[in-house]
Formats: sequence, C-alpha cells, structure tokens
Amino acid sequence: MIRFLCSFLLLVLICTTPTWAARKPLSTIAQDPYISALVIDADTGQTLFEANADARVYPASVLKLMGLYVILDRVEQGMLKLDEMVAVTVEAAKTGGSQVYLDPKEQFSVDELLYALMVQSANDAAVALGTHIAGSKEGFVALMNQKAQALGMNSTVFHSVHGLPPSEGQEPDVTTARDMAILCRELTKRPEALKYTSTQTRGFREDKFIMRTHNKLLTQYAGCDGLKTGYYQAAGFSIAATAKKGGVRIITLVMGSKDRKVRDAQAIALMSKGFAMVPPRPETPVVQPAAIKAPTVVSGPTATVPQTEPPDPVTELQQPAKEKSSWGIFFIGLGTGCLLFLGFIVVAGLVKKRRSSTTIRSKYRTRD
Repeated sequence: MIRFLCSFLLLVLICTTPTWAARKPLSTIAQDPYISALVIDADTGQTLFEANADARVYPASVLKLMGLYVILDRVEQGMLKLDEMVAVTVEAAKTGGSQVYLDPKEQFSVDELLYALMVQSANDAAVALGTHIAGSKEGFVALMNQKAQALGMNSTVFHSVHGLPPSEGQEPDVTTARDMAILCRELTKRPEALKYTSTQTRGFREDKFIMRTHNKLLTQYAGCDGLKTGYYQAAGFSIAATAKKGGVRIITLVMGSKDRKVRDAQAIALMSKGFAMVPPRPETPVVQPAAIKAPTVVSGPTATVPQTEPPDPVTELQQPAKEKSSWGIFFIGLGTGCLLFLGFIVVAGLVKKRRSSTTIRSKYRTRD
C-alpha cells in the first residue's frame, strides 16, 4: 500500500510539474560588477559609455521587451487590437517562474496581458500572448527574431517568448548590451510602450491579484520610466533602464551582474554619468518669427488678418468689386459736374436777362 501511494504521488508530481522544471544545465556567466554595460543618448544614438558591450549574454526576462515591441508594432499596423480578448491555453497556465497564475478557463485583453508582461514579468502572460498572435510559442519566437534582424540586432537569437532558462534540448536566448540598446531606443520612441514599462503597481483579475514591478529604479531614480529587468542564476541580474531629464533621454544597459543591488547601483551611477555628458535640451515650444506668426482666430465678421500675413485669397477675389466702386465714383462725379455746368448756364442766363431789363429801363428814362 505504501509503495502504491509513493508511486501515485510521484506520478502526480510528474504530471503537475511546470514546464520550466526540466531545464538544461547552464554554466553561470554572471560577473562582479557586471559582464557588460552601455550608456547611450536615446535621441542621437551616441554612445556615452561602454564596457564589453558586444559580449554575448543571456537576457533573461529583459527579452520580454522584444515581445512588447512585436505586439505594439502589430497594433500600430492594425493587425491586432489592445481590447482583443486572449484565451488562456493549458500550456500558458503551466508556465512557471514569475506569473499571474492564469487559468485555462480565463481570458484577458491584450492590454491587460501586456501590463502583466511588463509589470509582473509574467511568463504565463508571455506564452498566452505569443500563442494568440502567432499560433504557437515557436511562431512568436520567429516573429521576435525577424524583428531583431530588421532592427540590426545581429548578435541576438531568441529561443523563448519569456527568457526562462532553456529546457532540455533547447538553446539559451543570447544577446548583447549593444543589441538591446537598439531595441530600447526604438521602444522609447513609443509613448504607449513607456505606459507599460513605467507602471509600478497594478491590479489584475479585478484587483484580486496586485502586480508589482521588479524595476526598483522607477522609485529610486528621478525621471526613470522603464524599461525591464531580468534574472536567472546562470544569466545573473540584468537591467535595461531609461530616464528623461531636461529634454534628454538616456538609456543604460547593465548585463550579467552577480547581485541585484550592485546591478541597480551601477545602473544609477551610469545613468547619472550619461546625463552629465549631455547638455540639457529644454522642451520649450517653438516660437514662430513675428513676420510669419499665425493670426489669432476670431469668430464673426469682424475678424481681421495682420498686415504681415500673405494676401488673403478672399481679398484678392474681391478686387473686381473695388473696381466697380471706382467707376461708380467716376459717374457720380461726372453727373455732379454736369449739374454744376447746367446751374452755371442758368445763373448766367438770369444775369444776362437782368442786365437787359436794366438797359431797357434806362432807355425809357432818357425819353422822359
């Protein structure tokens, strides 16, 4: 009986073991303080600091940034909607590591699962999204690799949708700090991406489960609004961070650190180093010169156009009407002149008649 119970318990354990348990042995590559680091100006792409930036590393969950990029790209192209519902598969529900404990009976919108992907770093959300979009994890990994090649991430190869250690028979995900900086720069151009990466806490499943970010820099560094952390033992602690101050956005990569606190401290120091190297770019509105300043819009018939503006087409169309007014003035003047002339003739006639009468009266006086 005892043997039967032991066998039964072993069978249950085998059947219920998450799909991440059987992992391929992987040598630890983490170093102190890190394997590689890179700091760039997000606006210009200029490298401000680098240390072994082309070393190949395991990105762990940092690769979820590529999943975010692929999904937002499809939304932009109209191939996917954020309010589109995603059914949870059995495979997604069995995915271990960091998760939101999806159930095959559930379904969530793409938008909610993206928050789960970025805030909670949920591996089950990554599988659910990938399967919904590409039909399978493998299909979505292919999309991720296509995007990596299109962006010029030539030292990057993805083998998973979540960044977990490779399963038996799989290869690990591989990238470099320089390649990840390319991806991060593209994401910072999308405000909708930063909406997800800057969220610190968020309720999930009608707030029954509260998600909390793994990125401590969101609260420790002013202006930080992303992007993503990653960790498993062989890979070490990695972070892709970004912050914006004074119109300048800096992106910092610290990959493969042995200690989380060391990783974060290095990221903060390198971020500050980057800001110190780039002059502020004040985000002030562009003021147009007075000569071409747009007129203030005024409703009603009294609206006028400043003299510095180009001629109003409506005014030009009204020119013939002005010509007609000039001819009217001419004819009025001509009529007035004629009336004055006739008046002159009448007055002259009256004067002449009066003179004739005076002459006649004088004649008759002479005769008396």
